Amino acid sequence: MATEEDVRRAALALPGVVERTSWGQPAWFATTLVARIWEAGVLTVKTEEREALAGMEPDTYFWTPHHERSLVLVLVRLDRIDLQELGELRTESHRIAAGRRR
Repeated sequence: MATEEDVRRAALALPGVVERTSWGQPAWFATTLVARIWEAGVLTVKTEEREALAGMEPDTYFWTPHHERSLVLVLVRLDRIDLQELGELRTESHRIAAGRRR
């Protein structure tokens, strides 16, 4: 099970990432959004595997109508992932965010 503090440590370990508030929640940016707490226990990240993840594990990965327009944003229930999976999500989200800067 991952926690918000695990997310914070993982995000801030990435190059160029800073923490600031977004919509009243902790968020981590490398120019563009890398990750954000959506609500208590739920993380927003970017992934190119959104459809596959939600299809295989809908109790863990999902999105709301607010996220429909984005093909890469997915919500993750932190109590359903471990630190290794958090690290993989963090790395991919950072890569996508960095690619959007160029």
